[in-house]
Amino acid sequence: MRVKVGRGMAMVAAGVSAAGLVVGCAAGDGAGRGAVVEALNRVVAGGAVPGAQVVVGAGGSVWSAQAGVGDIERGTPFPEGARVRIGSNTKTFVATVMLQLAGEGAVELDAGVERYLPGVVWGPGIDGDRITVRNLLQHTSGLPEYAAEFGATPGPGQIAVQSAELRWMTVDMAEVVRQALTAPAEFEPGAGWAYSNTNYAIAGMVIEKITGNSLGAEITRRIIEPLGLRDTYYPDPGETGIRGPHPVGYLETDGVRVDYTEQNVSVAGAAGAMVSTGADLNRFFTALLNGELLAPAQLAEMKQTVPVPGAGESLDYGLGLMRSSLSCGKDSWGHGGDIDGFEVRGGVTDDGRAVTVTINQVPTTAEPTTRVLEVVDAALCATD
Repeated sequence: MRVKVGRGMAMVAAGVSAAGLVVGCAAGDGAGRGAVVEALNRVVAGGAVPGAQVVVGAGGSVWSAQAGVGDIERGTPFPEGARVRIGSNTKTFVATVMLQLAGEGAVELDAGVERYLPGVVWGPGIDGDRITVRNLLQHTSGLPEYAAEFGATPGPGQIAVQSAELRWMTVDMAEVVRQALTAPAEFEPGAGWAYSNTNYAIAGMVIEKITGNSLGAEITRRIIEPLGLRDTYYPDPGETGIRGPHPVGYLETDGVRVDYTEQNVSVAGAAGAMVSTGADLNRFFTALLNGELLAPAQLAEMKQTVPVPGAGESLDYGLGLMRSSLSCGKDSWGHGGDIDGFEVRGGVTDDGRAVTVTINQVPTTAEPTTRVLEVVDAALCATD
C-alpha cells in the first residue's frame, strides 16, 4: 500500500533523541515534591504545550500533579487517572511478551526471523535468516523505517506523517512491512544500532504467528490482567477514541492547534498503539524490573544493552527497554513514547521510585521535551 501524504499529521516516537539527556535539578540535592511541581510548571510556561501531568510512585504511595490545561476550550486540567496514548512505551509490552515466549521455549532470541515468518523478512541487503529476534527487539537489525511508506522523513523513533485519510484508515501491517522492505538495509544485522519501528511491527507478527492470537490478546492475557492494569488496553481494530477519562490530545500545524485525540492507531500497531495511565505505567515498569513478569534469565536478557549512538554513556538500549542516567547518579529504566496528541516519558529506579510524565501535545521544538525530562529527573532523584 502506498499512500500519498499531505501536510501534517501523526507520528509515534520513542523519545530516543531526548531520553538520554542528563538534566540538573534541585532534586538531586534532596528536594521533594515541591521541586517536581516547580519543574512541571516550567513545562507549560509560555504555552509551548497546553498541559502536563506527573504521576509518582514511591514507598507504596502514589501522588500526582497537573499543570496547564487538559482541554483548552473548557479550561480544565488533566482528569485524575487520565488515560493517554503511550506511543512507543508499547514496545516494552511487546518485548515482555516475546521474552515470556522465550522463557517458555516457544521462541529463540538468536534464531533468524525466517524460522517464524518464512519469506517475510527479505529485501535489498535484507536476509531473514540472519536477522534475529534479538535484533528486532534491540533495533540492531538494520531494517529500514516503515515511516517512509507514508511519506515521512522521520527523526529517531517517528513512525509516520499522516494524511487526513490515513488518520481514520485501518492499515494492513503485513503489507506495510512488505513495502518498507523494498528499501535497502541500513547496515548488516548486529553491526549497528538504528531505531526502526519496522522491528516491532515484525516482532508483533512473530508473536501472533507463534501464539495464534492477536498481539492485543496476548498483552492482555500475559501482562494487563495479571498486574490488574484496569486502565490499560491495546485498542481494538478500527477503534479511534480513548476509553474513560482523558485529556484532549493536540496537534500543532502551521501554528494552529487542533484536537487530534481521535485517530485510528493501526498504523502504530505493535510499535505504539496502546493506551494507559501514569499509575498503570508506573506499575508495569516497576513489576517488570522487580521480576514479576519475567524469569531472572529473561529479565537479564532484556537489560543487556547496547549504546545509543550520540548519547555517550547516558543512554543504552536493551530489548525494548532503555537505561538512562540521572543527575543524582542513579540509573532509570523505562522507554518513552510520542504519538500525535501525547508525549510520555518516565522511568523506574532500583530503589523503587517510579514516575510517568505526560503532555497533551507532541512539541514542535526540543525545549518542552527537555523540560519533561527535568520533571522525570526531579521525581526519580527526590528523597520524599
